[in-house]
Amino acid sequence: MSSFSTSQEANVNLCLGLSSSQVDEVTIKPEERSVKLIQLLLTCATHASSGNLHRADLCLQQISQLSSISGDSMQRLAARFGAAFAVRLIKRWPGIYKGLSQSGLISTIDIDRGHLIFNQRLPYMGFAYSIINQTLIHSVSSDPFIHILDLGSGDPQLYIPFFQNLSNEDQEPPSLRITCVHSNKMMLENLGSILKKEAGIYGIRMEFNPINISLKNLTLNMLKASRGEALAVISIFSIHHLLAEDEVGANFVTRNTNGVQDCKQLSQFLKMLQSMSPKVVFLVEQESDHNLTRLVDRFVEGLQFYSALFDSIDATFKTMMDSSSSEQDRFVLEEMFGKEIENIVACEGVQRFERHERYEKWTIRFDQAGFKPVRLWFDVMKEAKKVVDSYGVSGYKIVNQKGRDLMICWHDRPIYAVSAWTCF
Repeated sequence: MSSFSTSQEANVNLCLGLSSSQVDEVTIKPEERSVKLIQLLLTCATHASSGNLHRADLCLQQISQLSSISGDSMQRLAARFGAAFAVRLIKRWPGIYKGLSQSGLISTIDIDRGHLIFNQRLPYMGFAYSIINQTLIHSVSSDPFIHILDLGSGDPQLYIPFFQNLSNEDQEPPSLRITCVHSNKMMLENLGSILKKEAGIYGIRMEFNPINISLKNLTLNMLKASRGEALAVISIFSIHHLLAEDEVGANFVTRNTNGVQDCKQLSQFLKMLQSMSPKVVFLVEQESDHNLTRLVDRFVEGLQFYSALFDSIDATFKTMMDSSSSEQDRFVLEEMFGKEIENIVACEGVQRFERHERYEKWTIRFDQAGFKPVRLWFDVMKEAKKVVDSYGVSGYKIVNQKGRDLMICWHDRPIYAVSAWTCF
């Protein structure tokens, strides 16, 4: 147990019903405990979905006895799901939930630090950035005017290798404009400052255009697209948020031919992008389907995805020498993913914005908007594999879907998919 686990442990016991039978956590084997936790979580999801608070609470009491944010990966994941189900139940009393939120009993987390740890400690973003940069060079490096539209990544590490590659080209470096859309004004200011400095180092003429707004409020006029520019669009864990809409019945229509719900907000956004004729659009998304109506279905998808992700976190952090800081970093990272889980499990309607979908569904959505896939060549995959291998952790695998997209897997379970699209 870590030194900080006692005060921060997620004991998700609502005490809404009668006491449950105690679980002997001393003698139970880890494998049996994991199976028991999965059974309890599934039962809890069923009761939470049907509104049976008493039985859901009994499940949460048992989950809290078996789970721990400092235990093995299944215990830690169960603690996050248990906390998410507890929030869902508490939300049935808005006054209580608001009071707990304002008092700090429902925790807030350092999202920025979580993203930094995720980008630096795990190979997922290095994998995605490598693919994006190589494909960008293939697609736009010969154009004299390049415009990159960043839909919220906010990470300078995405661009520095691109600056370096542009400066290594035979011809004079092109003029570059980077438009970044983000709701965090301070992040935009920091990003602009870093990019201007790095562009100067590599002799790149760069204009930074920050747009401090949420993605759903972005309009074509704000982007200042110019004729003659080679436009590239980058979406990293962003546009799935546009699948969240208020009037689900009015704005979603299930298409029987492909089973994909057509979302008016997302469709209009993709058509807006298509109208600007981008040379390439990059999409980085979770390879999981959390955009499902039934809570139990979302839970099962989420459990499969985050089980693999937490196992990869476990394996990666075990290779690190500084155990104290590594444990703290792992806690912050898993807190960030715990918030994702909470949104998937505890929220509904427009408040549920973590609506990840698999690559197959994104293919249908982009095709309907007038895009076609860009082939990701073998050399792109080869370089991305080198980046992943450099982290020194066995268990990561890269899968090429017939050249259409690349996925990074934990063993055989796909975690994130990177794809590229064009309208030419």
